[in-house]
Amino acid sequence: MKRFELIFTFLQLPVDYLMLLLAGASAYALRFSPWIIAIRPVSFAAKLSWERYWPIVALVAFGWLIIFALSGLYNTDPNRKLARDLTRVVMACSTGFAAITIYVFFTLSKFDSRFLVLVGGALSIALVSLGRLLLRGCKALLYRVGVGLRRTVIIGNEKIAKTIREAFLGQPRLGYNIVGTFNHFNHASAGAIRKTKPDEIIFTDPKGSEAEALAAIEFANLNHITFKYSADLFATITANMTVSTIAGIPIIELRRTRLTGWGRIIKRLFDMFFGTLLFIIFIPLNLFITLIILIESGRPVIYKNERVGQLNEKFFTLKFRTMYQKYCTGPQFGRHGQTALKTEAELIKTSSSKAGPIYKIKNDPRLTPVGRFLRRWSLDELPQFWNVIKGDMSLVGPRPHQPREVAGYENEHRIVFAIKPGLTGLTQISGRSHLTFAEEIKLDAFYIENWNLYLDFIILVKTPFVVVKKTGSIV
Repeated sequence: MKRFELIFTFLQLPVDYLMLLLAGASAYALRFSPWIIAIRPVSFAAKLSWERYWPIVALVAFGWLIIFALSGLYNTDPNRKLARDLTRVVMACSTGFAAITIYVFFTLSKFDSRFLVLVGGALSIALVSLGRLLLRGCKALLYRVGVGLRRTVIIGNEKIAKTIREAFLGQPRLGYNIVGTFNHFNHASAGAIRKTKPDEIIFTDPKGSEAEALAAIEFANLNHITFKYSADLFATITANMTVSTIAGIPIIELRRTRLTGWGRIIKRLFDMFFGTLLFIIFIPLNLFITLIILIESGRPVIYKNERVGQLNEKFFTLKFRTMYQKYCTGPQFGRHGQTALKTEAELIKTSSSKAGPIYKIKNDPRLTPVGRFLRRWSLDELPQFWNVIKGDMSLVGPRPHQPREVAGYENEHRIVFAIKPGLTGLTQISGRSHLTFAEEIKLDAFYIENWNLYLDFIILVKTPFVVVKKTGSIV
């Protein structure tokens, strides 16, 4: 799911909440308007002042959001129908109204104004619906000017493919930009598809061979492209999936990970909150380490190491420098960085404890005394909380590797690029450097396919204990 769609999915929550608060405030203002007072004087002003009223409205509005969620109003399907959404708004608000009525009845509470409940309920339906319409209108307007469109490839030569293609071309509000159409998936079309850099592939040919469809799925997985197919294509695929409708045709989306839609939003909020909290907590320790490094070996204190992250995008991880400057690799150190690469290559040949595309140099002679201590206790990675806050990394996920390591990956290893790399992960609490590369990939694949917030929490809690025990540490 594209970031553009995630933003609008998330915005539904605060917009709905604000509309519910506005409905409650408007009902209260109407009750105290002169023309309503003229019909029926206010008798509860002292018992239900604004100061007592608004906290109740804020709490009730939060409860209604839960009802909205249970009603499917925060479904991540970008193609869901407006009429269906508005119907669910009416049903959800009616359920909320009924819940308040039942509460008042069973608690035998004497509510001071039935007007507030009735008008508030009616206004909530109107205002929440208005908020939804405004969001959809804004999204459709951005689609029309070419912002946020999903680059889409359609594979198939049957009537279904033609119907979907015509629907996309005739309805820009759907948010699709067709960047290629192909009759079949084969070696030639795979190369052409890759050049279009699509966000998703729709496989529509119900007469296409199962082998062809499975090859297209594997291609989509390796390139981290959303894969969708016509529901009547074949029924043997089993995976995490969601069903939506495009131009009246049921379309199934296969998902390699749960970290899409709300899963991705929740994980990002989790990272922002705890990443910022931990960054602040460790500021005194970071300042102390900075001072020690400056005294021992001077500047720079922070080492920028190029790594490969989500969707093969390169970024720089931030670490405390643990080596002497003359041994530090990378563009940050200019000509010395190139010389240091040759030294590192020799050490990898003679002292690496890992087989496969990645390396771990045991008893690394390039480390400073302070650097050796920082590595042993994983303190050199504290600056990466800033990578988490920026969004380059997550608190939990596969560890990012260097481009020259990634160059040696096999196709099955590239699953790790499906999500953001992590500061810690299932690999780090399961043996760290004692694991083979194949074992690391299996653990990362398990995490990607079975992610949940509880798993993230458990990994975070276990990480400091693993560090203290120095399980699998290599310095």
